[in-house]
Amino acid sequence: MKGSVVITGGGTGGHLKVADAFIEEFYNRGINVIFIGSSNGQDKDWFENDRRLKKTYFLDTRGVVNKNFLGKISSVLNILSKTNYCLNLFSKFNVKTVISVGGYSAAAATFAGIAKFGCKLYLHEQNSRMGKLNQITSKFANEVFSSFDENSLIKDYPVTKEFFDNARIREKLNTIAFFGGSQGAVAINNFALKVAPRLNEMGIKIIHQTGKNDFQRVKDEYSKLNLDVDIFDFTKDIPSKMSEADFAVSRAGASTLWEMCANSLPALFIPYKYAASDHQYYNAKDLADKKMAFLCREDDLNEDLFFEAINSDINSISKKLIKSINPNAVSLIINVIAEKNK
Repeated sequence: MKGSVVITGGGTGGHLKVADAFIEEFYNRGINVIFIGSSNGQDKDWFENDRRLKKTYFLDTRGVVNKNFLGKISSVLNILSKTNYCLNLFSKFNVKTVISVGGYSAAAATFAGIAKFGCKLYLHEQNSRMGKLNQITSKFANEVFSSFDENSLIKDYPVTKEFFDNARIREKLNTIAFFGGSQGAVAINNFALKVAPRLNEMGIKIIHQTGKNDFQRVKDEYSKLNLDVDIFDFTKDIPSKMSEADFAVSRAGASTLWEMCANSLPALFIPYKYAASDHQYYNAKDLADKKMAFLCREDDLNEDLFFEAINSDINSISKKLIKSINPNAVSLIINVIAEKNK
């Protein structure tokens, strides 16, 4: 490939997981990568000291969505300023390829990729409903990759190898996991506590990721119930936690959803109701419509629906999930990019 590669985007774990998958593949191919993200959000936590990267830049950028008029104007002016900064970086490092994984962190470098003559732009859209930035920039992209778009050249989602390595077909329900994401989900936490006594009576073990803010409260409640639960606020060892489980109750962020597919883990998805464009609901609906997952609005969550789901044919669902995603998505995407950049 000609010139340096820039990977940009982030803000939240879903975008950053995809960025990480691209970085790993380029690194294994011996191609220099520059990461451009934001100093606001989780970007620095993920990549600030990453030895796989030639350079990292964390710009003081913020999103435009959910701001008042003056806030939007300020954000736009800031993005324009940072776009000019990125253009200078692109010239300095002879950047010929920009890959955006979305999120407000991606705005400046993505616009610079459009503006710079001879630079090619590629987008990866994680969700079933395209984000605002990608809606704008996709019109100028050389290629848009999406796991939910039937017209995408590569439909498989970039999931790291560990989830495939730990995959197994579920035979029966011995362990159930509640995943609210790194930030947690109080609704899922409260529901887990509600059904935990009955699950215990059924001899079903519980794994529970609470999120940092709600960890102590939930832990204390399990203690009051005198239940032995594998409870934690956050862990980077999610692949093994998923592998231990036979069923999961989870939010429906794209990365989590496809990680469960890769792991062949049946799930009841409870979408975050304030997600932009209700994308979590439509992420999960894509699977639910194919009878590969269960889906319930947070306000409609109830015990009858839950126990009906966990008593379903999880073996059949697990077999369908293992066929729903291939493990070489990142490699296939980069092969396409490399071919276009000869």
